[in-house]
Amino acid sequence: MSEYIFKLPDLGEGTVESEIGEWFIKVGDHVSEEDRVGTMMTDKAAVELSSPVSGTVVKLAGEPGDIVAVGAPLVIIETNGPAVEAAAPTTETAPEPAPRPAGKAEPAAVEVADDAAERPRVMTSPAIRRRAKEAGVDLALIPGSGPGGRILRKDFDLYLKAHATGTPLTAAAAPSTQVKEIKIIGLRRLIAERMAAAKREIPHFAYVEEIDVTELEALRNHLNDARDAPARLTLLPFLGLALVQALREFPQCNVTHDKNRNLLLQHDAVHLGVATQTQDGLKVPVVKHAETRSLDDLAAEIQRVTTAARDNRAKKSELSGSTITMTSLGRLGGIVSTPIINSPEVAIIGVNKAVERPVVFNGQVAVRLMMNLSSSFDHRFVDGYDAAAMIQRVKDMLEHPATIFLPR
Repeated sequence: MSEYIFKLPDLGEGTVESEIGEWFIKVGDHVSEEDRVGTMMTDKAAVELSSPVSGTVVKLAGEPGDIVAVGAPLVIIETNGPAVEAAAPTTETAPEPAPRPAGKAEPAAVEVADDAAERPRVMTSPAIRRRAKEAGVDLALIPGSGPGGRILRKDFDLYLKAHATGTPLTAAAAPSTQVKEIKIIGLRRLIAERMAAAKREIPHFAYVEEIDVTELEALRNHLNDARDAPARLTLLPFLGLALVQALREFPQCNVTHDKNRNLLLQHDAVHLGVATQTQDGLKVPVVKHAETRSLDDLAAEIQRVTTAARDNRAKKSELSGSTITMTSLGRLGGIVSTPIINSPEVAIIGVNKAVERPVVFNGQVAVRLMMNLSSSFDHRFVDGYDAAAMIQRVKDMLEHPATIFLPR
C-alpha cells in the first residue's frame, strides 16, 4: 500500500490559491479513477476536480470555505501503487450551481452549453446517483441542502421517507432548529469582499436626476405592440443607447482605473455592464461593443447575457471587461438608490421606478410618467460638474427619445 498525494493544480488566470467549494468524498471513501472528488472556487467559476487514481481517501485539505494554495496537497489517497505526488490532476470546468427551490431543477452551468435544451446535471455524489437509479427516483425532484443546492445523503433519505409515508416533503425536511449557520463562501464571499473594497477605496459622488419618460414610454409601447412577448422592449436598451451617445461627449466617464499602474484607461468601445440579481447574488454580465449595436440588437444581447447569468450559463468572458454599468431594481426600483461602483469602473447608472405624478408641464399641471436616475461616480477621476452634465445629456435624450437615434 502507498499514498498518492493529489496536489491542487494551477486553475488558470494567474490563480495562486483557491477556495474549497464542496467535497463529493470524505475520509474513508473508496474512489475510482476519474471519480469527482470536489470543486474549487475561482473568481469566475467552480472548477471540478477528478481523481487520477483509485484508492481510499485518507486525508482532505480542509472544509468548504478554506483556502488552499496551488501546489499544496489537496487529497491524499491510499493506493496499491508506489507513493507519488500528483501536481496536475484532471480538471473540468464545472457548473457553478445555484440554489434550487423545492421540486424544480434549475440550470447550473457557468459555461454556455453546446445544446441549450440539454437537461442540466443535478449536483450530487455518484453513490446517490446509483441509489436513485436503483430506486427509480428522479433526482430533479429532490431539493438539495448542500452548497449550491447539492443533494446530500440526508436529502435523499428524507425524500425516500416522505415518499414512503405520504408525508409532504416540506414537512419531512423541516429544520430542527430555528437558526441556520451559513458559511460565507464562493460567489457570496467574493461579492462581499468586492463591495467592501469599492466603498472603502472609492469616494462615491452620488447624483440623482428626475426624468419625464412619458414620451419614451409611449414610444416603447408603440414598438412593443407589434412584438411577441419574448421580444418586448424594456427601458434598459433605450438607456443604453442614450448612455453610448452621452459617453462620446463625456469620455472621462467611460474609464477603468488600473490602480497597480496608477493609470486611467479611457475606452473607445462601450462594454456595458448590466447588474443582474441571481440566486447566487449580484452578477454583472457584459454587453460588448454596445456602441455598435442597434436598439433591437442591444435589447436582445441584454436579455441574452442577463438570462445566462441568472441560469449560471454565462461564459467567463461575459462576466468581465465592462467599462460602465447600468443597474435597475425593476418594479422594486423605489424613488432613489445609491448604486456602488463596479470597480475598476468609475461610473454606474441606476434606474428607479417610473410612476405617474402631477407635475407642471408647459405651464399647466399634468399627469406625467416620472422616473429618477440614480448615479454614482468615482470622485477622484470624475468631477461633479462633468457627472451632472453627462446625466443631463442622458436626461435630454430620454425625454426626447427621437434624438437617441440621430446620427452623431
